[in-house]
Amino acid sequence: MRKGLRVLGVAIRAEKAVFAAATLSSGLYGVMTVGSAWALGWATEHLVLPAFEKGEVTTGALVAGTLLILGVALLKALGVAGRRFFAGVMQYRMQARSRREVTRQYLKLPLAWHHRHPTGQLLSNASSDAEAAWAPLAPLPMAVGVVVMLVTAAVALVLTDPVLALVGFLIFPAIAVLNLVYQRKLSPLATRAQQLRAEVSEIAHESFDGALVVKTLGREDEETLRFQAKAQELRDANVAVGRIRGLFDPMLEALPTLGVLAVLLVGAARLESGAIASGVLVQVAYLFTLLAFPIRALGWVLAELPRAVVGYERVQAVLAATGSMDYGTATLSGASPARLEVRDLDYAYDDFPVLRGVSLTAEPGRTVALVGPTGSGKSTLTQTFVRLVDPAAGAVSVDGVDLREVARGGVSDTVALVPQQTFLFDDTVRGNVTLGLPVGDEDVWAALRLAQADGFVSALPSGLDTKVGERGTTLSGGQRQRLALARALVRRPRLLILDDATSSVDPQVEAKILYGLRDAAQASTVVVVAYRMATIALADEVVYLEHGSVVDRGPHDLLLARCEGYRNLVTAYEREEAEREALGAEEEEEVSA
Repeated sequence: MRKGLRVLGVAIRAEKAVFAAATLSSGLYGVMTVGSAWALGWATEHLVLPAFEKGEVTTGALVAGTLLILGVALLKALGVAGRRFFAGVMQYRMQARSRREVTRQYLKLPLAWHHRHPTGQLLSNASSDAEAAWAPLAPLPMAVGVVVMLVTAAVALVLTDPVLALVGFLIFPAIAVLNLVYQRKLSPLATRAQQLRAEVSEIAHESFDGALVVKTLGREDEETLRFQAKAQELRDANVAVGRIRGLFDPMLEALPTLGVLAVLLVGAARLESGAIASGVLVQVAYLFTLLAFPIRALGWVLAELPRAVVGYERVQAVLAATGSMDYGTATLSGASPARLEVRDLDYAYDDFPVLRGVSLTAEPGRTVALVGPTGSGKSTLTQTFVRLVDPAAGAVSVDGVDLREVARGGVSDTVALVPQQTFLFDDTVRGNVTLGLPVGDEDVWAALRLAQADGFVSALPSGLDTKVGERGTTLSGGQRQRLALARALVRRPRLLILDDATSSVDPQVEAKILYGLRDAAQASTVVVVAYRMATIALADEVVYLEHGSVVDRGPHDLLLARCEGYRNLVTAYEREEAEREALGAEEEEEVSA
């Protein structure tokens, strides 16, 4: 309960004016609802009873009664409209604010943090958790406002007849005990249900993201069963929550009704003894029927609190996550190719070391090839070049400036990374290349020519305006890679990092791309992760890594002669490619024969 009230306090402090307007509207509704009881009592005394006793009612009394009831009803309607409008504004503003805060935090947190948290869970934090955290805000102003109604009704009851008021007030301790038991039963069930929502989202995202693997390996049934099992767990958890609510809600509804019955029984006896008048009994009975609504309204808020606390704590866990990167004030100015220097760099995933004491230099305008077996840390090393991750020890410098000292956005203005896994948005070719960068079509076509992508883009139905589909599904792997390269080149980086970014491109096209990068008007320092000997041979220097450490470095011919590990690796790739080409030629001969 305390945690839930703190969550509500956060929202009230954030939206003071809107909450005040919603509460005042709800208070107006509460006062007018009690006022309708007084109006009903007045009408009974001055209109109904005289009509029975005398058989007539004066025109003045009838007009007064009509105006009284209409006025109360109009003010009550205004209170309802204002309460609902401002409560909705408050709720949706807080949900939008939480989603923006979570999204901004996702962007601040380093890539290492994202590696430890499944995408489905991150989606759940930004959607269902943010929604659940502020769900009580819809009934909150009504609940706060009807407290006015509750107090007003209680005072009116005491002033009207203290004895009947005391009889009716006996229901309040029972309601308090019932709510306490309800909260304790519901809270752990709501926590479990909210966690299962994230797990269901996680499985769904994995299945959609790996649709190609699922279909090609015929795993549709297994994935369906995996999703079904978790969905059934979520269903059972929600049913358990619904069962508790279904048990306690009728009890909360019944207690005020029992109070009304008790008041009617005692009131009938007092009416018979002459202690009260008929109008007083009608007024008191109606006031007690009104008490049922404030109690239900408070119950709606209390019922949402356990789920709200769970959602709020899950959102706060993201906002309180450590590891966000700090930025300095330095800038990377200049128009010529940049100089990259790595000094004694160490990096580890959790407690597993990936890079150890790596040092290398890429001089301005030169091409450096990173070569090494799978798992040697090449991709992780390239991520440090663009500060996707920070090293545990050592430093990465561009033009003598430690990247940790560069202002936010300064690295991406100078350095561009084309990653191993190509990602295209469900947008046009132009949109995927520019990504919002204000450049003209001439610059886009220049980047496409440099990436050897202008030919196939020109052949597309709408050229630059052709939509490539989700993740670029309408294009081949090599075409996607060339568009990703053009996306980096259009930004004219002074340092270009290619993490096996041309692996799906034909060797001849790859050679044209690398030659073009060296001869371009806006030349860049290039660091390329490569496997093909033809690609490596184009580099000015080769850095060979094994087990996260630099084993040797120098020109390709020199390493080929003196480094056995390097020689075995690059010649193995060449032998495999030659065998694949020979096998393909044999198959073609058999078909032609």
